Amino acid sequence: MDRDRILLTPGPLTTTLRTKLAMLKDWGSWDADFIAVTAQVRKRLLDIVQGHDTHVVVPLQGSGTFSVEAAVATVVPRDGHVLVPDNGAYCKRAAKLSQMMGRRATVFAVPEERPVSAAEVEAHLAADPSLTHVILIHCETGTGVENPLAEVAAVCERRGVGLIVDAMSSFAALPVDARTTRFDALIAASGKCLEGVPGMGFVFLRKAILDACAGNSQSLAMDLHDQHAYMVKTGQWRFTPPTHVVVALAEAIAQFVEEGGQPARLARYSDNCRELVQGMAELGFRPFLAPEVQAPIIVTFHAPAHAAYDFKRFYDGAKARGFILYPGKLTQIETFRVGCIGAIGRNEMRQAVAAVADTLREMGIPDGTPAS
Repeated sequence: MDRDRILLTPGPLTTTLRTKLAMLKDWGSWDADFIAVTAQVRKRLLDIVQGHDTHVVVPLQGSGTFSVEAAVATVVPRDGHVLVPDNGAYCKRAAKLSQMMGRRATVFAVPEERPVSAAEVEAHLAADPSLTHVILIHCETGTGVENPLAEVAAVCERRGVGLIVDAMSSFAALPVDARTTRFDALIAASGKCLEGVPGMGFVFLRKAILDACAGNSQSLAMDLHDQHAYMVKTGQWRFTPPTHVVVALAEAIAQFVEEGGQPARLARYSDNCRELVQGMAELGFRPFLAPEVQAPIIVTFHAPAHAAYDFKRFYDGAKARGFILYPGKLTQIETFRVGCIGAIGRNEMRQAVAAVADTLREMGIPDGTPAS
């Protein structure tokens, strides 16, 4: 194999050579040059959501889930009560981490194949006035379904409750405009649609709620209010930052801007998704979701019904041909997932479909037709 394997996953992703090369230099975390990089990254992140007037952005070490946990702990008071519409694995994770931090959480189930309904969110808020916040997963990567952010945000604003958005796999690809969509917190990470490397999350916090966030968090390291206050005062991170991740993200954002920003990235990912779904359909594979609710981030496919199908063999066959797939997240039916994001385009998607076709032949499976 004369190239790195292509990661067809929802993060980590395939990155460009420019992004990889940015990590070859060591940085002092208190040095003025690194402080300037952090400031530039924060500014450019706010540019993406048009959030300079309404929000601050607070970076945090760790995977994206660290930042989800930090956001809930910082934004939701200890006597708060969150509503979590649940149409997938990451919704369940948000509810679990809320409860583990002592916040009351009410979960309502939504079928995995359909988006959250803003009307259902409003009905739950109307029925229980103790609810203070809603946690919405913008793109549920357990299936690939896109949930209606703007509509849910409008309900929360009308009802006077806070909105926390997990935009981990949607940020910088799906449009978000802080001028027209009100959210108390929106969370994303370096290793997703910005095409950086994993190791850093970031949370947009609404300026109007900042003062009320003081003292909410029971964690020293994950208190975003303290992290923000320290960063405003010194320009520095409170604790050792992932310096190489930060400079790689700065380089990745520069390429994002050069490409044309969010509209251009969405266009490329949408093209990747169409190419993938069409090519897999020609092999007999069927997506789990209807096209109208499918976000162009990751596609869940039904597994072939053939008796010879085994995901590990299928995965190993694709890997040997240069492509890393993702296992399914559904519990009731067997699936696998293929990501459309990262520093890849139409050619890589066609090559991936060819690798799947070769793997099926090797396994003695005529096509990807699922069980009825």
